[in-house]
Amino acid sequence: MKSKKIENIELAFLGLDDYQELKSAMIESYTTMPDAFWSKLQIESLIDKFPEGQVVIKINDQIAGCALSIIVDHSTFEGSHTYRQITGNYSFSTHTQQGDTLYGIDVFIKPEFRGLRLGRRLYDYRKELCERLNLKGVAFGGRIPNYHKYAHKLSPKEYIGKVRKKEIHDPVLNFQISNDFHPSKILKNYLEGDDASHDYAVLLEWDNIYYEKEVLQVATTKKVVRLGLIQWQMRPYKNLDELLQQAEYFVDAVSGYRSDFALFPEFFNAPLMAENNHLSEPDAIRELAKHTAEIVRRFSKLAISYNINIITGSMPEVHDGKLYNVGHLCKRDGSVERYEKLHVTPDEAKVWGMQGGTQLKAFDTDCGKIGILICYDSEFPELSRLLAEEGMDILFIPFLTDTQNGYSRVRHCAQARAIENECYVAIAGSVGNLPKVHNMDIQFAQSMVFTPCDFAFPANGIKAEATPNTEMILIADVDIDLLRQLNQFGAVRNLRDRRKDIFELNKINSSQ
Repeated sequence: MKSKKIENIELAFLGLDDYQELKSAMIESYTTMPDAFWSKLQIESLIDKFPEGQVVIKINDQIAGCALSIIVDHSTFEGSHTYRQITGNYSFSTHTQQGDTLYGIDVFIKPEFRGLRLGRRLYDYRKELCERLNLKGVAFGGRIPNYHKYAHKLSPKEYIGKVRKKEIHDPVLNFQISNDFHPSKILKNYLEGDDASHDYAVLLEWDNIYYEKEVLQVATTKKVVRLGLIQWQMRPYKNLDELLQQAEYFVDAVSGYRSDFALFPEFFNAPLMAENNHLSEPDAIRELAKHTAEIVRRFSKLAISYNINIITGSMPEVHDGKLYNVGHLCKRDGSVERYEKLHVTPDEAKVWGMQGGTQLKAFDTDCGKIGILICYDSEFPELSRLLAEEGMDILFIPFLTDTQNGYSRVRHCAQARAIENECYVAIAGSVGNLPKVHNMDIQFAQSMVFTPCDFAFPANGIKAEATPNTEMILIADVDIDLLRQLNQFGAVRNLRDRRKDIFELNKINSSQ
């Protein structure tokens, strides 16, 4: 499916009113297995027994994929078992809330939606559900649909060994292994009618390292958010595709660590101005602005396929003849939001004729409210305070600085914003040089994640820091619950202790 046609992606609980569409989707997905669909009574039973375990992915309100699960005791499948046995003869009588393992009984993506990594999103949900319910792990019998091509010369064990060594490609088994599931047992006569697998399957398991015997309270919101910062190396690129290939490399890298956000620096696409270096600086950056719409479209596709929220740093944009410095928040649900640099630097105004924007707001994400300020904006404390008033938990600051002086201004102001607004602040910049791009010669950066300074946080207020002036990624986890505790019980409480009887801060235009 063309990404430009995707208006919304939603992970939702399966409802009985979805049944007819679900049935059609299963028939389309299992073309090699006739009548491979669940009856309405079976789906109703699953939903009644374990509603949290039955989820669908909808694209533009249309079912694109589904994952069905039950909870069983690990002892149930310690020995060999069949699909019929683990599902209680397809009645799901084996499901028990006192079980310790999430068992996947079905997962599929409709053919027209394959290639968007939606399957990984369903497996990520299962892992998160497993952690929330404090279960030992996730398990299921995985088909080996390419085995029939090698059955005459390889045993199932030998076949699996070659798949793990990448000597043979098996679309199902390769996918499971790449998603951290390990083969633990070969199951004979597992799924009736699975001729492609010669009725074999592989018991695949994922271990929950956070499992504790004592049952934990189920979390209702995401507690820990993982940030992926990209310290981008400025280098020449032949064209837009080559630049975006490098961008996807980093998105892939940070998403591989299950990051919730990827943060790019300000003007990370500046190398593309080299082809227009013969023009004046104002004309060259306006030519660069012509790439912005396509870059946003491609980033939105990456956010969907890699299941990560991408903050695109910033790029030039021409609107009604005026030049702005803007960025976009490409969410993993397919939606895109825009933010503007409000305070342009004297250099941006003088050399490029750039103007400041007017929009300031916090953004709702699947990890809570966030704010985004571009570089120089971080040096105006009023902006982040207004975002804090809207409930911001994490402030992202993409920046570009050429000297250590400029970097120090951004770095120290960003850390101050974390303390005074009781929030996390992530900054990401570019390093290296662009000798063939006017007004963009050198860069200095050290990407960092800052925290408030209190007992629950690092004593120096630095959660993580990159090596200065080196291309790399920086991964850091931030705990949102700690901010709530700080607000109520911190040694100092910067937000609660403000003297609103003496001063107040308001937007002049409340609609912005």
